[in-house]
Amino acid sequence: MAAGVLTWLSVPVALVIGGIGAVSVFKAVYVDKREIKCACVGGSGKVPLGFVSMTENLMMVAMAVVVLVR
Repeated sequence: MAAGVLTWLSVPVALVIGGIGAVSVFKAVYVDKREIKCACVGGSGKVPLGFVSMTENLMMVAMAVVVLVR
C-alpha cells in the first residue's frame, strides 16, 4: 500500500481485515468485557492490548480510506 503498487488489491484487503478485526476486538473487550492478553510474553504482560489492537485495526482502515480517496 505504501509503495502504491496493486492498490486495487491492497485497499479492499486492508478494509476487510481491519474492519473484521476492529469489530471482533470491540465485541470481545467492550461488549463481552474480556481481557486480551499478550501471548508474546506468556500472557503475563500488563499491556492494555484491547486498546492497542483496536487502534491498530482502526489505523489499517484509515490508511485504506486515505489511499482510496487519493
